Amino acid sequence: MFQTLKAQPADKILSLMQTYKADDRDTKIDLGVGVYKDASGNTPVMRAVKEAERRLVADQTTKAYVGLAGDPAFADAMIELLLADALPREHIAAIATPGGTGAIRQALEMVKLAAPDATVWISAPTWPNHPSIIKYLGMKMREYRYFDEDTRGVDFDGMIADLSTVAEGDIVLLHGCCHNPTGANPTADQWDTIIQTLQAAKAVPLVDVAYQGFGDGLEEDAQATRKIAAAFANVMIAASCSKNFGIYRERTGILMGIARDETEAKMTQANLNFLNRQNYSFPPDHGARVVTTILNDPALRADWEAELEETRNTMLGLRKQLADELRRLTNDDRFDFIADHRGMFSRLGTSEDKVETLRADHAIYMVSDSRMNIAGLNEKTVPILAKAIVDAGI
Repeated sequence: MFQTLKAQPADKILSLMQTYKADDRDTKIDLGVGVYKDASGNTPVMRAVKEAERRLVADQTTKAYVGLAGDPAFADAMIELLLADALPREHIAAIATPGGTGAIRQALEMVKLAAPDATVWISAPTWPNHPSIIKYLGMKMREYRYFDEDTRGVDFDGMIADLSTVAEGDIVLLHGCCHNPTGANPTADQWDTIIQTLQAAKAVPLVDVAYQGFGDGLEEDAQATRKIAAAFANVMIAASCSKNFGIYRERTGILMGIARDETEAKMTQANLNFLNRQNYSFPPDHGARVVTTILNDPALRADWEAELEETRNTMLGLRKQLADELRRLTNDDRFDFIADHRGMFSRLGTSEDKVETLRADHAIYMVSDSRMNIAGLNEKTVPILAKAIVDAGI
């Protein structure tokens, strides 16, 4: 059987990690992997997570299965965090998933159940796993314009023109905040126009929220998703706890399905439960219980929010430092977009050849499309990166 297998395309980011590890230069800088790092290059365990885990170890009396959808308290806590009072709770079905990736996979499986002929629209560019999963599932896919390579901002006119051609019932995958890989995000007014355009097309939004709290703040980063959730009869929302809780390896995510009424929500919940059963039966619980413990304890939540805000401000500070240093070196404002972007990533908008020059000549590693992880920098490495960007002629 196995002799019929064919080689699969290598994951560019994972391949980059291996090349980085093999590089013996002391000056190497890793801007590829989407993981937050502090000034020492470590990915710390957040204080509130440590305390929540301590309590779980002390108080947990069983490791029995929780349920096909996961712990209902986790769903309630995450719905409150992301959606607040945007719509009635009884209109929302939800399942715990293995990370945000698991939520995206289950959302697309749900599309196959409910609307197998629908086309899934993705931004150009988007997170590489989006098209990879869509193609693997054999679903129809199209792109809508998103990133302007000249301004390094949102190509809003192109985006609206493309979304205006979406067919009724098609799925439009949107990044709720902190767009990956570009870091460029629509304004509040632009989000209103996007919503109106999709309403006119009678499309179904699928919102990917992987970085709530990394952009403009917990509440601010949720605003677009809340508007979308309130504006459509049906919406799917995939959310990850990997970044904002720093629990990457615990694989903690959630998929929410918004329905027109309570009856439809119950049917949606039953189908989501069915999909979990087919894929992995019961979702992992440890990370979900950590998140629930933090969100439901006022003191832990306050400490988590404070540390998350420190993380966000650190990334904003690095963005400004890099933009300022590039302006100083070039006497030009063409890199100011770095300070305007939000989240972990920015896309330089340069060629693969120049990205390779950064790696070969300066030991700076970023994804070939010029996506760089701002959280991979610190105050000492920002000037090194800025000089390398200038020296490479970017």
